[in-house]
Amino acid sequence: MPQHIQLELTIPGEMRGRRLDQALAELVSEYSRSRLQQWIRSGDVMLDERLAQVREKVMGGERVRIDAVIKEQTVNAAEAIPLSIVHEDAELLVINKPAGLVVHPAAGNPAGTLLNALLHYDAQLAGLPRAGIVHRLDKSTSGLMVVARSLTAHKRLVDALQARTVKREYLTVVNSVLTAGGCIDAPIGRHPVDRKRMAVVSGGKEALTHYRVEERYRAHTLVRVQLETGRTHQIRVHMAYRHHPVVGDPVYGGRLRLPKSADAHVIAILSGFRRQALHATQLTLEHPASGETMSWHADLPSDMGELIETLRQDARQHSDA
Repeated sequence: MPQHIQLELTIPGEMRGRRLDQALAELVSEYSRSRLQQWIRSGDVMLDERLAQVREKVMGGERVRIDAVIKEQTVNAAEAIPLSIVHEDAELLVINKPAGLVVHPAAGNPAGTLLNALLHYDAQLAGLPRAGIVHRLDKSTSGLMVVARSLTAHKRLVDALQARTVKREYLTVVNSVLTAGGCIDAPIGRHPVDRKRMAVVSGGKEALTHYRVEERYRAHTLVRVQLETGRTHQIRVHMAYRHHPVVGDPVYGGRLRLPKSADAHVIAILSGFRRQALHATQLTLEHPASGETMSWHADLPSDMGELIETLRQDARQHSDA
């Protein structure tokens, strides 16, 4: 259902000389500046009983009345797709997304997405941009995602992501034996030739990835990764850039790498792993309403667990030998 917003407030004197939209963005911080500008242009904001203008300057002391309707943001269908919910309250949901589930509808996946599942779980999410989704995981990446359940939470979570105060940790298995962890600071943009891929390119967007070694195997490493930025395919691109591509990555993974003299079981597990071995395992943020620091953990999915245990047993057997 559409949400009816009715607010009345007075412009403080210390805001004298500010643009109206700038002043309102501070005074009504639960709504984005772009939304407030839209309301002003639509005639939903009165300034001293007259229609307000976006760029007009305020003197202080003016009475502002907002009478607006937030319409449903999406026409996507609700679908009864099971969700693994790690946490929920009035402001947010934390989802453990399975590998294979697309986050947003697109040309190749018009339905059957996380967004469709969210609309079925909570119809009120239709009133939020992208049904409350504020960040994404690739289709074949599993793990934790946070979803807003109110406009206030949506804005504050988006702001927190931009301010890099949301901490996201991943576990991944890479093709090589790393001697130590490190930091990759390399800009990411569209590949200059293959526009469906991303790459480290001059002039790309800033991208910063921290990683450390969790376990070493004979030809692979289990790595814990923390993102400071959230560029498309960031972990996959950065690890491939350092010649440590993610196991199973169909785009950036390169050729299959096997331990020397690997037995049939090891070969079958590695060659049969058809997605990037990447899982969002830890999520930490400040709750958008209470300000409390909250953290959630998601165990590895069974396919990655089997992969890691196979590599671990292989390493032990050859160490014993």
